[in-house]
Amino acid sequence: MTYPEAIEFLHGLRIFAAPFGLENTRRLAALAGDPQRQLRFIHVAGTNGKGSTCAMLEAVYRAAGFCVGLYTSPHLVSFRERLQVNRTLIPESDLARLVATLRRRNGDAGVTLFEFTTVLALQWFAEQHCDLVIWETGLGGRLDATNIVTPLASVITNIAFDHEAWLGDTLAKIAAEKAGIIKPGVPVLTATESPEALAVIAATAQKNGAPLVEVPPPTADLASFPLGLIGRHQKNNAALALATVEALQPILPVTPEHLRAGLAAVSWPGRLQCVTQADGTQILLDGAHNPAGAEVLRLTLETEFAGRQPILIFGSLEDKNWPAICRILAPVAGQILTVPVASKRTADAGQLAAAFRAARPDAEVTVCPDLPAALKAAENQGFIVITGSLYLIGEALDRLGLAHAGASERGLNEWAGGPKVA
Repeated sequence: MTYPEAIEFLHGLRIFAAPFGLENTRRLAALAGDPQRQLRFIHVAGTNGKGSTCAMLEAVYRAAGFCVGLYTSPHLVSFRERLQVNRTLIPESDLARLVATLRRRNGDAGVTLFEFTTVLALQWFAEQHCDLVIWETGLGGRLDATNIVTPLASVITNIAFDHEAWLGDTLAKIAAEKAGIIKPGVPVLTATESPEALAVIAATAQKNGAPLVEVPPPTADLASFPLGLIGRHQKNNAALALATVEALQPILPVTPEHLRAGLAAVSWPGRLQCVTQADGTQILLDGAHNPAGAEVLRLTLETEFAGRQPILIFGSLEDKNWPAICRILAPVAGQILTVPVASKRTADAGQLAAAFRAARPDAEVTVCPDLPAALKAAENQGFIVITGSLYLIGEALDRLGLAHAGASERGLNEWAGGPKVA
């Protein structure tokens, strides 16, 4: 099987199974020899900040000399971003080989893309003899395919509204799904601030006899740590990562020097990623795809970019709470360009523009046919913010020459819907 053939096969897999459950992933993992039994994990769930926290943990443990696997989703451009060892993407030849092998073992049995990819990742990390795998959930936690592992620690970043159609319409319901990664006797660490969500996490931890560490907002000591990611909220993620490292010190020792080096070097593309082009134009890319993420972006612009008036390029998926996101972001820019996202699920750019105009009548709001047209319209503006859907961020990275070389595989993030969590 060639790499393009592997990608074509992955495109053909079902996106959702009905009903949700772990049985299929366990069956597939067993066919692959249960590679998860050879590995150690830190399992990370939450609404926002999962990827950044995973990136911090990976950077710290890699700085300490461990061989670290990193499993995240969605990818921004290349599907191979989902499977990294020491921040090196899985080679195309190895991905094609593993896809062919797992496809043959699975036969004609139904399987979703995420179930297949999760087991694929387990195989790759076991082959690479990873000392540790930083293991991010996909959707929720309780019935997420990643939940077939027993980790060294369960980490829950925060709880906010997102994916309500699948996870529930209250913070308590969403928290119950995220808390599903808690295992008997395995320590749990969370930076969740919502009392409603924290009560659910605490009750689940108590039921499982899992020691719970509630991580408070960062102290002045943490503020002195150099951090490779911008934004005040990243200090919260860093505090959670730091607490996780401390909890696992007896198993995975890390020196203060390694901790500092890892946090200083951490990178996480597309999340408050700031780049400067050859002409001096500064571009901030951030996948603020829910209201909580939009609040973080707005705060960052008001504090770390105070006094600067950016031009905003925004696109969203229809199933996101884009009216609220538009209201939150409307004050940050006097000129706003709305675009469709390269997805069947895109929100209408005209409706996005109407929402921005309603929230900010004095703003100059323009509907653009696509991202290239918006980038052209934003030329020579000095400071550009591209935000909304991660699909849009991936396209921007691709078009700006900031992505991994090779054909875009953003279409593998596509899905059209699925059953609610039961």
